[in-house]
Amino acid sequence: MKTMETQVRTVDNVNTALVQVKKFRAEGYREDNIYVLAFDKDRTERVAGRTNAGQIGISEEGVGTAIANMFRSRGAELRAKMRSMGFTESDAERHEAEMENDKIVVIAWGGNQFEGDDSDPTINYYPPMMH
Repeated sequence: MKTMETQVRTVDNVNTALVQVKKFRAEGYREDNIYVLAFDKDRTERVAGRTNAGQIGISEEGVGTAIANMFRSRGAELRAKMRSMGFTESDAERHEAEMENDKIVVIAWGGNQFEGDDSDPTINYYPPMMH
C-alpha cells in the first residue's frame, strides 16, 4: 500500500465533518486512518460515532504521549495528539484555538508517527495556514 499524505480539514459542524470523512475515504484513505477532534471530549466521541471516524489513541500517539495526556489540560492533550501526527507546534496551537471556537478538525493520517520536535512538512491543511 502506498503511503498517503496527511490531510487536515477544519469544519464547522458534524454534517460537514461527515462529508469530509466520506471524501477522504473516496480518496483512498483507510477508515482506521481518519480521525476527528473537537475541544470537548464528549463532542469528539459524538462526532466520531456519527461519522464512523476514529479518535487519536495510543497506537497513533505512542504510549508515552498517551500516559502524559492523562495529566495534561485538554488543550495540551489536543496539541500533543496533533504533534504526534506530524503537526508543527504552531499548527497544533492554531488548530486547538479553532477547536476552542467550536470547529471540528478532520484528519486523514498518512500513518507516520512523530515524536519531539519532528513534524511532517507535507501535511495539507485546509483552510490553508497563514504563517
